[in-house]
Amino acid sequence: MAGVRAGARATLARAITLVESRRPEHRALARQLLTRLMPYTGGARRIGVTGVPGVGKSTFITRFGLQLIEAGYTLAVLAVDPSSDISHGSILGDKTRMARLSQDPRAFIRPSPSGGALGGVARRTREAMLLCEAAGFDVILVETVGVGQSEILVSEMTDFFLVLMLPGAGDELQGIKRGLLERADLIAVNKADMAPDRAASSARDYANALHFSRPPFEDWTPQVLTCSGQTGAGLMDIWAQIEAHRAAVQGSGRFEGQRRAQLRGWMWAEIEEGLKARFLAAPGVTAALPNIERQLGAGSLSPSEAADVLLGAFASELG
Repeated sequence: MAGVRAGARATLARAITLVESRRPEHRALARQLLTRLMPYTGGARRIGVTGVPGVGKSTFITRFGLQLIEAGYTLAVLAVDPSSDISHGSILGDKTRMARLSQDPRAFIRPSPSGGALGGVARRTREAMLLCEAAGFDVILVETVGVGQSEILVSEMTDFFLVLMLPGAGDELQGIKRGLLERADLIAVNKADMAPDRAASSARDYANALHFSRPPFEDWTPQVLTCSGQTGAGLMDIWAQIEAHRAAVQGSGRFEGQRRAQLRGWMWAEIEEGLKARFLAAPGVTAALPNIERQLGAGSLSPSEAADVLLGAFASELG
């Protein structure tokens, strides 16, 4: 605990490895550690960053992070990489893609494989975020792989949700998920240095889309900005929006509600994982599973029937 509180990066890395472990004895230790550190959490700005592959998230985060450090902040980046189906390890290796930032002692970068977790976020992103807060980091960026349900999950565990887009809305705008626009606190059209006119045009299109898609909040109206992760242009304007958002939601009282919702979401995620683990470990389920899978593969049992049989075996053991 002392090493984490002191901000020792090696100790923090080991603590995150501990909370990510699936071993029962490690899970017990991780729970104890988190309980002791909880009083020291909650002070950081929790920012989710998402965008389609190729939008330049890593370049953006590197330049954005360096500018924040120069402004006097400390930064932790939880970069969630897609996982290999073979080794279950990270494929992209965000730490190597953010080399300049990772070398600064005021920054901490933790690439974690998604491990097959829903939405392209690591299983223990919430716990890792709290450990970074307890270590004293001012800003925590959670970068997603930008697939599936990642936008929803990350927006639910952070205070500010930043969506990066590419210049040239056009056909891309037609395919944007409505749910993504509903959750964005800010849209930033990245790589504006490559096509300034297209970026400005896209920003106008995204702003119009936000106007019709985002449910109104009295305390915040999402904006659309242009920026360049390559040159750094516009990045501190984004930070100004993040700070303005924080002041607005704290002033209205919505901030406290968001934090309570984050804790509830964490609790239910733990319940779901715990129930699944107990289900798979139940003797009646493990005994019936091979035969059920054979029938399923042979086509003599539908998936819904197979699930009902296994759930029934589990329920009977619960009495």
